[in-house]
Amino acid sequence: MRGSLKTRFMANTIYSALPTTIFTVMSGLAREMGAINLGQGFPDEPGPERILRAASEALLTQSNQYPPMPGLPALREAVARHYEHWQGLSLDPAQEITITSGATEALACAFLSLIEPGDEVVLFQPLYDSYLPMVRRAGGVAKLARLAPPHWRFTREDLDAVFSARTRLVVLNNPLNPTGSVFSEADLILLAEYCVRFDAVALCDEVWEQVVFDGAVHRPLMAFPGMRERCVKIGSAGKMFALTGWKVGWLAAAPALTETLSKAHQFLTFTTAPNLQTAVAFGLDESQDWFDAMPVGLAASRDRLAEGLAREGFVTLPSAGTYFLNIDLTASGVAEDDTAFAFRAVREAGVAGIPVSAFYESDPVTNILRLCFAKRDETLNQGVIRLARARDLSVKVAAVK
Repeated sequence: MRGSLKTRFMANTIYSALPTTIFTVMSGLAREMGAINLGQGFPDEPGPERILRAASEALLTQSNQYPPMPGLPALREAVARHYEHWQGLSLDPAQEITITSGATEALACAFLSLIEPGDEVVLFQPLYDSYLPMVRRAGGVAKLARLAPPHWRFTREDLDAVFSARTRLVVLNNPLNPTGSVFSEADLILLAEYCVRFDAVALCDEVWEQVVFDGAVHRPLMAFPGMRERCVKIGSAGKMFALTGWKVGWLAAAPALTETLSKAHQFLTFTTAPNLQTAVAFGLDESQDWFDAMPVGLAASRDRLAEGLAREGFVTLPSAGTYFLNIDLTASGVAEDDTAFAFRAVREAGVAGIPVSAFYESDPVTNILRLCFAKRDETLNQGVIRLARARDLSVKVAAVK
């Protein structure tokens, strides 16, 4: 009889308990209010035209059927050449590189294939918002180390508090989103020491590796003593080429790790659009000029935003990489916490930023606002004016109270 069978929808408790991400909320408000969006991290510019044309040509002239599950050989070979040229790494494209549908899929592959229920996973707060749900969905137990401004560094005492005999995985995002900081060589040596001592695998989210400034050169954790066989390195063409919608990423790891990672990958997206893979392979081999000029241009945008904010009395934190510059609200005369100020800024002054407290699971830093500077000059200029207006409104409200 219709309706006689009792059914109940069973949602996974980890996902059903998740709030809407702050990025979705702020971008939605920016659209609704007609605000300038300095929140979500994507550039205004379209990316390198030569790579766009390579994707277009491949779409029309090459196969659009399933490419190989690990990725097109041409792209895997180009990734290997890229890392040998820029970072001195020697990778076997056939056994150590897997192409993924963006870095977030690469992260999911790693979490699902490397974590057993009950394994402890070391994470550094503030953290990218996919880490914790994926770790917990895989059955991992998160052990959180808290980083704080202005330098966002961990100490030996911090690592002592989170590493144990049950540590299976350590997640390192370097350069670090949302802070715009880059871990020093001393930091990486210390972390490598703990990974080796506790026999842990390091999952290195290095998607911002080409977006470092002021003459800096990215140092991959994989290159440090004892780490070659225990590192999973994640890269992103979207970040390298300012093509965030393409979602082409990769995993690089020793053969034993790659074999495990690929088994998760084959049941997630299996493969990625072949024309985009072809274009990225072309870009990695033919874009020395882009990799030289892109950080310089972004550093100029960073400086424009920082100088404009300084003229208005804001205090910003150093930005050594990524697309992001952070305001210290307390030092800038704002009494509100970062979440309250971010909502006031978008609703009342027409500019969206991201409160860094949203990147913490516990004991958050609550006075830092993240801004994306990968925008046109006029957008940054107007963003500064509107942020100053938001601060004036905040100060007035505080004075009334």
